[in-house]
Amino acid sequence: MLTWFHSLMDARGGQNFLAHLDHLDRHEGPAPWGNDPPAFVPEPDARPLGQRGRIAGGSRAYMRGLAPVPPVSPATSLRPPGRACFRQESFLAPELGADDRRAAREMTWRLAVVGKAMAELWQRRGLPDTPFLLPISVDLRPKGDAGATFGKVLAFHFARFRPSDTGDLPVLARALRRQMAEAVRGGQIEANAVAMEFLRYCPPRAMLRALPWTKDGELFSFNCADLTEWPSALAHCFGRRVLNAYHVPVVPPRPGIGVFFNRCGSRNNIVVSWIEGVVNEGEAARIIEVVRDALGWIRTP
Repeated sequence: MLTWFHSLMDARGGQNFLAHLDHLDRHEGPAPWGNDPPAFVPEPDARPLGQRGRIAGGSRAYMRGLAPVPPVSPATSLRPPGRACFRQESFLAPELGADDRRAAREMTWRLAVVGKAMAELWQRRGLPDTPFLLPISVDLRPKGDAGATFGKVLAFHFARFRPSDTGDLPVLARALRRQMAEAVRGGQIEANAVAMEFLRYCPPRAMLRALPWTKDGELFSFNCADLTEWPSALAHCFGRRVLNAYHVPVVPPRPGIGVFFNRCGSRNNIVVSWIEGVVNEGEAARIIEVVRDALGWIRTP
């Protein structure tokens, strides 16, 4: 079992760092990054500061109108927060045709499925049919490129849908896909990425004060991310074959819960991460079961 904390990098950067350490441990053999030297930090943005400031201003304007009705979460009334908890289970995916396999691996489909599980939790808690609001991380590294190790090479897209929208998952998945496409076309993802760079100079609390829907302390409804495949370069690590690997993000006290995916070989991992008091073990297990059932995954032996 390997455990590491990576406050100075995103999850892909954490995997890169592990590959660097594994290469140093072997002292021989090909480096995981090929013949070119690794990129430890992202290239600086070459655009003038004023231009980047205008782009980041577009992100702030977008965020201000993002949630006319403040979001709620299971942690809305939780004070003080408890310890961090998680539950992980592995599954096998059924054999699918190419089109079905591609659809099943789309983040928008998985987000719709997680929304269904959360809608059930909302119903049990008597929470209103207020639109879910949640950040979806967008990896800015070129596809197939290991990219930088240190620094958050991410932007964010903010998905929005009501708990009641989860009754028809295919329709919801298409709507979420359209949201993402419109965010790309409208430059919102680029603006959010530039705004994150400006947080180096501006404390996050200052940004939150500018967002009317965070005044009560609620940031989002829940978290969700898919780390996709465990890198082939790490199929063997520190002299041992990797049987399974999964990521356990610690979610903020509010919303206090998130669902995360990744794959390692034939294993599909689901991790529910929560803050003690937000849900209990049985509720976390139910979230996993709803997601597993909707995806058609099979429990591993």
